[in-house]
Amino acid sequence: MVHFGNEWDVLLAEELDKPYYQALRRFLAVEYQSGTVYPSQYDIFNALKYTTYSQVRVVILGQDPYHGPNQAHGLSFSVQKGVTPPPSLVNIYKEIFAELGIDNRGGHGELTSWARQGVLLLNTVLTVRAGEPCSHQGKGWEQFTDSIIRMLNVREDPIVFLLWGAHSAKKQALITNPCHLILKTTHPSPLSANRGFMGCGHFAQTNAFLKQHGFDEIDWTVR
Repeated sequence: MVHFGNEWDVLLAEELDKPYYQALRRFLAVEYQSGTVYPSQYDIFNALKYTTYSQVRVVILGQDPYHGPNQAHGLSFSVQKGVTPPPSLVNIYKEIFAELGIDNRGGHGELTSWARQGVLLLNTVLTVRAGEPCSHQGKGWEQFTDSIIRMLNVREDPIVFLLWGAHSAKKQALITNPCHLILKTTHPSPLSANRGFMGCGHFAQTNAFLKQHGFDEIDWTVR
């Protein structure tokens, strides 16, 4: 059984009993037994464990986990301490510095300090086969994470949704509540960052929106 240790236990209980999720569990059992899958089985749901439902102020939607050794640990764009920050995260740090003067460059890439402040670092697919990006797409994770976004959509407190790249942008259709703010741009990957992500202003805009609605701003310093 999956235990999140917070409100998600009740909110997602019904989802975890659905046939598609049971089929996903069986698929993952085979995958983890037959090869290398990231993240560790113990880290798959870290985004939900670190940031409970009522705490969410910001959602950063990634695609699927990093597929290299020791990188993924259940939070989108985050890597474990001791692992060199990947190029996408380096570009995120550059943008934060350009907007806010907060310099995370040259430091570690573990973003748990953001998660604890209410930034839900959610990938749309929560597992991946080693060295094979997108290898667990279409197995049920998308339905699971869609349900999470729908639950957040009905929240009365406003949330900022940061949708970076075409894959995340598809989720916009699920965000219909006008109280939320949707910010879209290209993915921070070096392949696309210069076509919109760099200079997007999303981190400053997020904090301005939160402050406007009486919430604490996010400290984007990585600690």
